[in-house]
Amino acid sequence: MGNMGTLDGKVALITGGDSGIGLATAQRLVADGAYVFITGRRKHELDSAVEQIGRNVTAVEGDVSQLADLDRLFATVQERTGRIDILFANAGVGQGAPLGAISEEQFDRTFGVNVKGTLFTVQKALPLLPDGASIILTSSIVGSKGFADRSVYSATKAALRSFARTRAPGPQTSSRARSA
Repeated sequence: MGNMGTLDGKVALITGGDSGIGLATAQRLVADGAYVFITGRRKHELDSAVEQIGRNVTAVEGDVSQLADLDRLFATVQERTGRIDILFANAGVGQGAPLGAISEEQFDRTFGVNVKGTLFTVQKALPLLPDGASIILTSSIVGSKGFADRSVYSATKAALRSFARTRAPGPQTSSRARSA
């Protein structure tokens, strides 16, 4: 425990931090010394994630596609730490359906979480981001390549790549914008 972590004193927020990539990232950031806020829609998964992370974590239940939930999340962050050094807008859903079999509910849910949720997560975080803060978005190769049963999901990931390109400062705004 005597070793200083590379992220000591840093504050991270990870949406979709209750499972998968988000949970693994939260565990790593805490191991490196950060304090982490995680969000997710399911209380059981959030409680389990907090147990797995073990320390330096606050879980806030909520759906990123609901702006009231985001407001509650950022109010909690403001109250507890007053800033976010690392924002990982990771929450996403990906249900497959080929063109011709896509429901309006599926379209609205996928765009609501993956695009609207990511955009407003970043926008609402801006006042809490000090100079030098990092914003990380989870995209996918499907945003560039076409997969017949993933048209809606692919479109949301292409939108995220576009957001990253338009937001990235300096030379990264060229056509070589980074996507994860």
